[in-house]
Amino acid sequence: MIGYVIAIVLVAFVFDFINGFHDSANSIATVVATRVLSPFQAVAWAAFFNFVALFVAGTAVAKTVGSGMIDVKIVDPNVILGGLLGAIVWNLITWYFGLPSSSSHALIGGYAGAAVAKAGIAAITWGSKWMLTLVFIALSPIIGMLLGSALMILVSWLFHRSTPGKVNRYFRYAQLVSSAAFSLSHGANDAQKTMGIIVGLLVSTQALFASQTGWMRHLYLEDAKVIPYWVMAGAHLAIAGGTFFGGWRIVHTMGSRVTRLRPVGGFCAETGGAISILLATRFGIPVSTTHTITGSIVGVGATQRMRSVRWGVAGRIVWAWVLTIPAAAFMAAISYAVLAALMQF
Repeated sequence: MIGYVIAIVLVAFVFDFINGFHDSANSIATVVATRVLSPFQAVAWAAFFNFVALFVAGTAVAKTVGSGMIDVKIVDPNVILGGLLGAIVWNLITWYFGLPSSSSHALIGGYAGAAVAKAGIAAITWGSKWMLTLVFIALSPIIGMLLGSALMILVSWLFHRSTPGKVNRYFRYAQLVSSAAFSLSHGANDAQKTMGIIVGLLVSTQALFASQTGWMRHLYLEDAKVIPYWVMAGAHLAIAGGTFFGGWRIVHTMGSRVTRLRPVGGFCAETGGAISILLATRFGIPVSTTHTITGSIVGVGATQRMRSVRWGVAGRIVWAWVLTIPAAAFMAAISYAVLAALMQF
């Protein structure tokens, strides 16, 4: 059983890697689309700031996921692994089709689906954390859109006397800062969700490690409100590694198919998205970086001309958002059932 738990911890880090791989487009699509950085430079830049978030982000989101969404009494290794498998499968499906769905909501949906498969709907703790998460599924793209469009209007007003060429040259440098800020916010919020899953697993299996010595003693955890440093560092390393390898299919969708961006638009979209995500992270709300940056990009495009936004592409992205939690939950429930059946042999 100890080996099984350790294997699940490794699977959680694999999910975090896939999260970075899948969501790297959120951090780099605009800076690549505006040609401020080459794809390789962009992923290296984003991965670095994904990891830097370890030192500034805190653990509020991890505590929410670890103890605020599912009844900890019913959590066991099969629930955790089933949830991870459901989220991984959905992420890979949407990556294959180039759809920027939310890894965050895939993980949350998978976790809930596996828990419900074990103990029914009562497994979900319908408190303020769930309500805030569900509300922010709708609010995060709207907030990103409003902030992105407001920043674009403000910048247009401040630089209305400058030539477009001069503005673009200035914002090519400014976009390095905004891209770094968004990558920091991505690492800050998304890495913590995996931390919460690992902590939930370790708390549910604490009896296995109570008498262990050596390095396995670090796997003993009594309280989901305590996040071991090795979990924090591992999650940030995994998401940074995934970001470095990138998800090029989604980069194309985010960077050019929703709307065409110039450096000034990229700056406004990234800054609006970063502000939204960092505020949510501060209050322990597990939001979707994908939803937020897509909303910001749409907001920036709409300030130029409503027709400049490819609403058909945006509509398909929205459908992927709507389906993410139930689809990941369904796949996780199947995964849990298969794991539970295998345990009977």
